[in-house]
Amino acid sequence: MNALSAEVHRFLPTTPADPGFGVYVHWPFCAAKCPYCDFNSHVRHQAIDQERFARAFAREIAVMAGRSRGLTVTSIFLGGGTPSLMEPATVGAILDAIAANWTVAPGAEVTMEANPSSVEAERFLGYRAAGVNRLSLGVQALNDEDLRGLGRLHDVAQALKAIELARSTFPRLSFDLIYARPGQSVASWEAELARAIDLAADHLSLYQLTIEHGTPFYALHKAGKLKVPDGELSADLYEATQSVTRTAGLPAYEISNHAVPGAESRHNLTYWRYGLYAGVGPGAHGRLMGRLGRHAVATEPNPERWLQMVEDWETGTTIDDALSHQEEADELLLMGLRLTEGVDLKRWRQVSGRDIDPTVEADLVAQGMVERLSPDRIRATPAGMLVLDAVVADLA
Repeated sequence: MNALSAEVHRFLPTTPADPGFGVYVHWPFCAAKCPYCDFNSHVRHQAIDQERFARAFAREIAVMAGRSRGLTVTSIFLGGGTPSLMEPATVGAILDAIAANWTVAPGAEVTMEANPSSVEAERFLGYRAAGVNRLSLGVQALNDEDLRGLGRLHDVAQALKAIELARSTFPRLSFDLIYARPGQSVASWEAELARAIDLAADHLSLYQLTIEHGTPFYALHKAGKLKVPDGELSADLYEATQSVTRTAGLPAYEISNHAVPGAESRHNLTYWRYGLYAGVGPGAHGRLMGRLGRHAVATEPNPERWLQMVEDWETGTTIDDALSHQEEADELLLMGLRLTEGVDLKRWRQVSGRDIDPTVEADLVAQGMVERLSPDRIRATPAGMLVLDAVVADLA
């Protein structure tokens, strides 16, 4: 039996004071590349040698574990790409390797991203048996026309079937939707969101469509062939999202993530609370401690080159940079201000060696962009969330 396959009745929480330690595993392959996606994902028309990749994951896991001795894994996230293209045996081998190299906390959250095609949904029982206890479904829209426009391979009927099966298979479920789509109105989004809430278990990830450089959507948008909601309409859609989810009992705990209190993503909270995490697989990123403090670590993004590097040298690491105190402080602020709980300023001062500029803070408070929750905690307001990059730049 897989080392992580025992039934989980109680999930380990994380707290702002103890963000936990996570392991992120990147499966880089997709059946098709979505036109809005700029993630490290690759389409291969030949069969993937999953056993070979599983062995390589295990080798790199051992290396990353050697760099994080004494840490207990509180969450694991299988992302991509499309991890649900993996066979359950591949997932099991990866989770076994993690359990063999780290101490995994009882009740650790084990999340896997999945696409809701009928073929992948049939594997859900296998993933559950392998140790996955939380599923994140890439639904993206609840109407077929928009799914086709987003380049998705499933339709609404398949998405509904996958949601139903996931709810009956996994202790926890989340699914994603994209809004601010071409032609979308506030009224149509509110109706779609209400339907999603009726289908949801206890968590939704709701992302505004962004036009990323280098994607097919970027080229279409630049040529005037793809029109998305303007800034004012996008703000209205965001505000409608907050209102509808809050009223339904799934308030935002992060800019794009909504949950019944207590059902937040433990793994993502580790990122946003600026905890440590290991990244494994092609193009994975991590934050680990080194001799000089916190290091930014990243691996080779090309799957085949990564595979060869691991087989030759046991890891595909290409970036391993010590962060300055200022870089750490900026990252802590950028991640923490995404959360409705805000940032612990005592920790920020310990990292940065200074205080927030009171003049800058007073100006942002006067503009309604930030607020003090206590003498040692600051957060962005809903208005500040809309322009968070600018707020962080001012504070940092």
